Amino acid sequence: MKGHAILHRVANQAVVVIFLTITLLAIPVSGLPLPSIIQEIVTRMGRNAFLVFSLILPIMAGMGINFGMVLGAMAGQIGLIFAVDWNIVGVPGLIFASLIGVPLAAILGALAGAVLNRARGREMVTGYILGFFMDGFYQLVVLYLMGSVIPVHSPAITLSRGYGIRNTLNLDSVRQSLDKLLNIQIGGIRFPLANYLVIFFLCLFILWFKRTKLGQDMRAVGQDERVAHAAGIPVERTRIVAIIMSTILACLGQIIFLQNMGNMATYNAHKQTGFFAAAAILVGGASVTRATISNVFIGTLLLHLMYIVVPRAGTNLFGSAMIGEFFRDAFSYAIIALALVIHAWRKRAKAEQERSLLRGNIIARDGTNGTNPSPTALYGQNQGESL
Repeated sequence: MKGHAILHRVANQAVVVIFLTITLLAIPVSGLPLPSIIQEIVTRMGRNAFLVFSLILPIMAGMGINFGMVLGAMAGQIGLIFAVDWNIVGVPGLIFASLIGVPLAAILGALAGAVLNRARGREMVTGYILGFFMDGFYQLVVLYLMGSVIPVHSPAITLSRGYGIRNTLNLDSVRQSLDKLLNIQIGGIRFPLANYLVIFFLCLFILWFKRTKLGQDMRAVGQDERVAHAAGIPVERTRIVAIIMSTILACLGQIIFLQNMGNMATYNAHKQTGFFAAAAILVGGASVTRATISNVFIGTLLLHLMYIVVPRAGTNLFGSAMIGEFFRDAFSYAIIALALVIHAWRKRAKAEQERSLLRGNIIARDGTNGTNPSPTALYGQNQGESL
């Protein structure tokens, strides 16, 4: 029994085990020194973890992975464009970008939540397509309306024609302003302490939120919508609130991510946000029905450790960095596919188990073997019908 329990636990964490094995095999092949790997991990955890946290609440509400979080990333980028245009420097620039991006993200989240409520059971693919749909409006605003209809004061960020934002936006005014706010060094490793404090307070907020009435409602909706509705919980409103909060967190996470990078690909930076965040949380052992804070940290660590060592390992093995990049992308997509396949398999197995239990209960109640009822059972049924 103990061995069976261990095997069952390993099977439940199959994604983590596979990913960890691949990464550990790639580390010695990459030839990278350990301090360099640790420094990269510390930096990437500080700038990426916030984005991954934005996926927890929709999963808790039973809506799966919110690929529509790219709407929040778009809102954050628009906020950064205005912060750079108005030349607001440092942390105040990040706060200003957040003040513009958060209300916009809330509006987009409410619209996305209303759409997803009409696509029950298909929220993930609907959110993914919704991101492509809203990307067209984002391109319209940034490429044509900014500078022509929406005032833009700085000619340094507009295209030569006088309107539209440049393909690559320099974020020097806010570059690593949060990272350098409380930057400490331990054993030669630089720690962006302010980033980790923000993430720490976000963890505390999520733990507190799960204990609130709204948090309990989200968990109830995620477990069984019909039971939650019977208990008087406003199911649709609760689901919309989960998407709104996820979109707002994605907006803030994108601002933190881009201030660390120091520049922004205006028309492309948001497109893969949902994909990388989903890959990270699934690598950490989460599923489309359950996610925890530990899943976020483990997944972000493992995913970005792979991003660091696999391209270099590919270069050393095959003499081409491009092959390493192909491996990295292939593993990332494979992890998402594997996690979704495992979820579908578990869901099907659970449904089959429930049907088996139901058949067993019927057999036990009727005294039949599943095909021919016993005379006693038939007599009882006839008596019941006559009554």
